[in-house]
Amino acid sequence: MKTAGAVGLAAALLSGLVVAALPVWAAALLLAGTAALLLMLVEPLVGLALMLLAGPFGAFENRVWGSQLLDSGQLLFLLAAAVWLSQGAVRRRVRLPLARLHLPLAAFAGVAAVSLLDAPSVVAGLRELVKWLEIGLLSIMVVDLATTSPRWRRMPAAWTARILVGILLLAGTSQAVGGIWQAVIRGTGPEFFHVSGRFYRPYGTFDQPNPFGGYVGLNACLALGALAGLAAAHWRARRWGTWAERLWLLFVAGAAATTTATLVLSWSRGAWLGFAAGAATLLFFWPRRRVWGAAALLGGLGLFVVGAGVGIVPASLTQRLTSFTAEFTLGDVRGVDINDANYAVLERLAHWQSALDMARDELWMGVGFGNYESAYPAYALINWPYALGHAHNYYLNLLAEVGVAGIIAYLIFWAAVVWQAARLLPRLPLAERGMALGLLAAWAALTVHHLVDKLYVNNVYLHLGVMLALQQVLARGVQDSEAAVCGKPVVDEG
Repeated sequence: MKTAGAVGLAAALLSGLVVAALPVWAAALLLAGTAALLLMLVEPLVGLALMLLAGPFGAFENRVWGSQLLDSGQLLFLLAAAVWLSQGAVRRRVRLPLARLHLPLAAFAGVAAVSLLDAPSVVAGLRELVKWLEIGLLSIMVVDLATTSPRWRRMPAAWTARILVGILLLAGTSQAVGGIWQAVIRGTGPEFFHVSGRFYRPYGTFDQPNPFGGYVGLNACLALGALAGLAAAHWRARRWGTWAERLWLLFVAGAAATTTATLVLSWSRGAWLGFAAGAATLLFFWPRRRVWGAAALLGGLGLFVVGAGVGIVPASLTQRLTSFTAEFTLGDVRGVDINDANYAVLERLAHWQSALDMARDELWMGVGFGNYESAYPAYALINWPYALGHAHNYYLNLLAEVGVAGIIAYLIFWAAVVWQAARLLPRLPLAERGMALGLLAAWAALTVHHLVDKLYVNNVYLHLGVMLALQQVLARGVQDSEAAVCGKPVVDEG
């Protein structure tokens, strides 16, 4: 014991000397990192929160420090997973709370893996495949932590889902605040992101406004849904609850306002269209009777049209939404004249055309998962020799990479995710119903945005994995409450 104490004292003294010799910023970073590591060892969900905060910095880190195999978001994910597994090993029981939608997810991953057997770049394919394995692992790991941790089980069940929503919205809001600074406060920015006056398109740490807009749009949908559920619950109770509940309401309202404002500033048509689909989902599915939902949807559309007609909606927004139709054309784009006005649209159309050419040659299994860029030189149009990394239409991208078999498997999985969220709505209390509605709106936004882009980039898929886990937590809450009422054992129907 004396020897161990002496070793500990010597280690503490050595650590103090190292910290004293470092610059202030490096010492602060080292101390913060040590504290974070200790907290993660106690509660792995701290690691997941840090993962979500650090995840969007992947593109920034690659630009500053060069291409890396693992960025900080990935490292934090691996560390959180290692802590989770080690805690399970200590308990001599690693619990895997599987849900029904993990089966179509595994089927899609299996088809994607088979497509790599004849792929130009197996390494690129494995990188893409790992993303989906991480989504699946997160949806299992977070549910296990949220339902078996003694600390979590001591708190009210409703707060378990709220903590997950809070972690997600904190990450999204942090990016949104940075985006607002880039757009309207900083006063400068990349010239090609300049819109008018002192206004620049924000890009957060994504380095590109379009995926950044899509990311904050997903968070805006979740926040707006959660806010609607909270407001309805407070209205029905005719009280504002405890101070903690009021703070929670203020936080969600602030997240909704910040992410929605940043979405508008992103000037991303794809993100706007996705958010429009999410907003339509919120309006249609919020009333329990679909006829009232349809009326709300038509009313919202009517208000937008009237607002655009009388000038309440800025003309710049409507022009931005509709201007692409003048340059949009179907068919071969190789003979179309290129100018500043149509460049962005034609670039996407050219990559769509290349994806279709890949699909024609490899109809059933594609050129290999994650191999669009590797196969692109053989299919590039003469005016578009450089690949964008993906086809800027995720469905065409999948068709090119994993063929008909792969895209069918993906659509089955995605339909299962959407169907589960829709089935939860009538079975949840108002506050949790708002969370499920926010998830459903986010899935709608992602579905539409994928028509013109790909959002499984820059660690956004880690965010989506935790969102999927939140959906499983809500589903398990429904199953537990229904089983308690019926006196039956709980059966996972996720």
